[in-house]
Amino acid sequence: MKVAVASDHGGINTRREIISLLEQMGIEYVDFGCECKTSVDYPDYALPVAEKVANGEFDRGILICGTGIGMSIAANKVKGVRCALVHDVYSAKLTREHNDSNMIAMGERVIGPGLACEIVKVWIQAEFSGQRHGARLEKIAEYEKSHLS
Repeated sequence: MKVAVASDHGGINTRREIISLLEQMGIEYVDFGCECKTSVDYPDYALPVAEKVANGEFDRGILICGTGIGMSIAANKVKGVRCALVHDVYSAKLTREHNDSNMIAMGERVIGPGLACEIVKVWIQAEFSGQRHGARLEKIAEYEKSHLS
């Protein structure tokens, strides 16, 4: 598995903790920044990572900003991305099992690095269950094909 990780200025500390976790888990990753504490625009980080996940360069993507909201909205504008905003372990597990999420977004100001690492661990290890959920994802994919260029 190969994971892309990025944050804006509001998620630097959590991003660094997640990177340490990925190293401990032996997961290949690429860190797309940011490294500044001054304000940056989250789409500048979310969109390139989402494009790399959508085109298959990475299996999954993890985004962190202050709340996770902006990153998740931006990432979900990319065709083929299913980015879930998660702030608890249960949602992280189900977004993989039911929605086959290929990205997650979290908020450092909402949950902090400790819980974020628990979420990432569960999300990385969870598998898509398929079954009835696969048909639902097909409906989304069909919509993307016919409505998004």
